[in-house]
Amino acid sequence: MQLTRAFEQATCIIVLLATQDPEHPISSEVIHHRLGGSQTYLRKIIRRLVVAGLVKSASGNSGGFTLARPSSEVSIYDVVLATEGQIKSYPDSGKLDTVFNDFQPVAKQGTLIINAAFHKADMLWANELKKQTVSALIIETIGHEAIPVIDWNQSAEQREMLIQKVIKNLK
Repeated sequence: MQLTRAFEQATCIIVLLATQDPEHPISSEVIHHRLGGSQTYLRKIIRRLVVAGLVKSASGNSGGFTLARPSSEVSIYDVVLATEGQIKSYPDSGKLDTVFNDFQPVAKQGTLIINAAFHKADMLWANELKKQTVSALIIETIGHEAIPVIDWNQSAEQREMLIQKVIKNLK
């Protein structure tokens, strides 16, 4: 199983929003500038995040996007569901039953067993990702208990000064 580019980009968007002051939504232009790529594809990803209840959209001159809930309540699994949908790593197409049709009911039993094994693996995978919150991963990454707030809408020079200040405070 391999997650798509949409998951990686959605994760980047969620981290940008988790480090942004919620009083100042990040504009879609800023998100697009940071991620690059197609603006149409970006809109589709953001739409999935909004529909999943992970991101809020604010319209108007100072509109943009914010997290819909605290980053401590957003799991990596939430982002997987928003971008990939429910994951089923073993796509049972019925081949075992077809190939071993002359060995029924043994083939049917084998199909049930392999489906159960993959279902259990999918559940273990999902449960582990449900434990991993965005805030916990950011905190682990920066090695500091407080998530720094950066206004990604500011100019590059203003942002750079703030980032240097944050890095200095983390040491």
